[in-house]
Amino acid sequence: MEGKKRKINIEGEDSEETRGGASEEGRETGGEEAPGWDFSEEELAGAEAAAAEAEEKAGGPSAEERLGELNEKYVRLYAEFENYKKKSAKDKEELARYVREELVYDLMPSLDHLEIALQHAIEQENSAGLKEGVEMTLRELYRTLEKYGLKPIEALGQPFDPEYHHAISQVERDDVQEGTVVEVFRKGYMLGDKVLRAAMVSVSRRPGEH
Repeated sequence: MEGKKRKINIEGEDSEETRGGASEEGRETGGEEAPGWDFSEEELAGAEAAAAEAEEKAGGPSAEERLGELNEKYVRLYAEFENYKKKSAKDKEELARYVREELVYDLMPSLDHLEIALQHAIEQENSAGLKEGVEMTLRELYRTLEKYGLKPIEALGQPFDPEYHHAISQVERDDVQEGTVVEVFRKGYMLGDKVLRAAMVSVSRRPGEH
């Protein structure tokens, strides 16, 4: 069955709907109608779609394509911003760790001197006041530095570990296992999980071995 058609005249106006042929007015008067063409609704829809597509191509990307491009730019900018925030946070953390490490490292000689002063005060007679003063100063300094992550490395009586101990001598000992730290010449320190300075120690060996 033939689809319904719509007549289009050359002046751009639709005639009354018909199945083809001259209009009633034309048949009655015998006059001539303006030339026109008969198109089905499907043909008109297809032509309109083709025209819209041609206009879209001539005018650039479609709205959907532009939206996709904008979304892609947004995603890329967001990812770059997130990477920037992560890098900034990492740089800030590394700077703080570097400053803290430098500060603690510079204060370690003061700890050494206080340790030596305390040992001398203990060995001397009539130095109870000096001993107490040095102990208080040393405790306060340790307490402050512990807030920044400093902690002494345990060494005396521990098995020798080259990661934490630096052996400068060996002594013959038969009362401890071989490779035990028997004397600490200078304390070692950790800053967080990092060895800031290894402990300087003496390690036992079996009698008779050289």
